[in-house]
Amino acid sequence: MPPSSRVLLLGLLATAACGNGMTDPTGTFDLALEPVATGLSSPVLVTAPRNDPTRLFVVEQGGIIKVIRNGQLLATPFLDLRSRVSTGGERGLLGLTFHANYATNGILVVNYTNLVGDTRVSSFKVTSNPEVADPGSEKVILAIQQPYPNHNGGHVTFGPFGYLWVGMGDGGSAGDPGGRAQDPQSLLGKMIRMSVEDDGTGSVPAGNPFVGQFAVRWEIWSLGIRNPWRYSFDRVTGDFYLADVGQNTEEEINVTTGLAGSGRARNYGWRFMEGSRCFNPTSNCTEGIFNLTLPLVVYGRSEGCSVIGGHVYRGPTLTDIDGVYFYSDYCGGWVRSFRYQNGQATDQREWPGLKVTSPTSFGEDATGELYLVSGQGTVYRIIRRN
Repeated sequence: MPPSSRVLLLGLLATAACGNGMTDPTGTFDLALEPVATGLSSPVLVTAPRNDPTRLFVVEQGGIIKVIRNGQLLATPFLDLRSRVSTGGERGLLGLTFHANYATNGILVVNYTNLVGDTRVSSFKVTSNPEVADPGSEKVILAIQQPYPNHNGGHVTFGPFGYLWVGMGDGGSAGDPGGRAQDPQSLLGKMIRMSVEDDGTGSVPAGNPFVGQFAVRWEIWSLGIRNPWRYSFDRVTGDFYLADVGQNTEEEINVTTGLAGSGRARNYGWRFMEGSRCFNPTSNCTEGIFNLTLPLVVYGRSEGCSVIGGHVYRGPTLTDIDGVYFYSDYCGGWVRSFRYQNGQATDQREWPGLKVTSPTSFGEDATGELYLVSGQGTVYRIIRRN
């Protein structure tokens, strides 16, 4: 790493706050799961365009996107990429998002691992049939080589101001052996922000924090990330919630305010830190030295193995939980929540009625109602328990 890049990393602005522990474990009411679609093959995501209240789109890891319209799972795939996707383990078709102008331009973006295991973030265009996308319309926005088969990240989302956000894992193996998460010349271990035009092509926004700087990839917004499987923006405040999968001891959730428009990068700590703990190098990894943004919430491996980031509820139905952020764990199967208030995680609780086997993702529909995906093949809607 060039000396100038080292100085750049150490000069990143940051804040730090830590919190853990559950309060109000029973609460005054509970939530429940209502099946929306069953019999799916390794589903990993459910989502919808913002102005499409009748449909949900389900991503299957093997390479197919399916449509649920008015509660019915359609037989014809929306998009079939099985011939382009390598799958198994942490590879596959992993992410889907719809352009802010999808209603007029028909552009969607997916994240998948190709046949040699490298990441492709590509746009596609819907056909004249709104239930079918054109597999021949692919335009590659990012092509990123993967040195190992794990830690591919995989999530993509259009956030505030219509930019595309791409979360990349550190490239895999264990302990980030290549130091890629802190390497400003690598896109691995980073949050990336891109512009996507109405024709599906991508470019680097002029407002990205490192544009014009030497020896830094201009696509980078933030760095120091291990494997950001799922992250989201609060659709009311624009606050950014990043769930990062841990190495040996801690899973973490970061909340960053003002991220969308601040023009300032963050360094989330990996591999100097794992969650709130020193990792590598252990002799000088303190927050004060590296100006790191430490997590808001952490939990240990006795409680789970892989954090599943969710969303802040902003739907019209469950007014009691407006502004509450939900998250889960792939091994633990529980669902927990908190409110972000004055830099703290408040009202932390666990929801017994939402426990599910092998949760892989949360999702929102067009109105902001929340869904939970089980890798066992079911998409659930989160409802109030009677």
